[in-house]
Amino acid sequence: MENPNEDTEWNDVLRQKGILPPKEKTEKTFTEDEIVNIVESTVQEKLSGNEKQLEDLTLEELEELEDEEDERVLLEYRRKRMAEINAIAQKSKYGDVREISADDYVEQVNKAGDGIWVVLHLYKPGIPYCTLINQHLNLLAVKFKATKFLKSVSTTCIPNYPDKNVPTIFVY
Repeated sequence: MENPNEDTEWNDVLRQKGILPPKEKTEKTFTEDEIVNIVESTVQEKLSGNEKQLEDLTLEELEELEDEEDERVLLEYRRKRMAEINAIAQKSKYGDVREISADDYVEQVNKAGDGIWVVLHLYKPGIPYCTLINQHLNLLAVKFKATKFLKSVSTTCIPNYPDKNVPTIFVY
């Protein structure tokens, strides 16, 4: 048999039918005002306790306490900064313009991943604007290492792609 003091639906039904006695309330419930008063009194006790401690300390002890506080703050700052640097390093995994073909398109563009921007340049060799855009994309790829920069010859990536449409840039 289950524990009759457990708080289950079955025991609730048995209590409603009078088979089990009503459950005893063992936990005291607090109102919102009581909780606020308890928290405020605890804060006041801690604050007043610290003031007495600080008043009783010698100058050397105060300097040591100050040094410990400075060290704690610096360690916390260092920890946060290291976390920021690690997050940036994880995002910075590209940094160049990669050449792809039609076979690579789905893997490199569609399956790039969530939160990863992809810039694809469709170009044709020998067209001055395409060469200029490739040069600028190389500079941008170095600057924005979290973005995947790709390029592909237009007819290699999309068969029968008209030359009048190059250069073309897609941003995904």
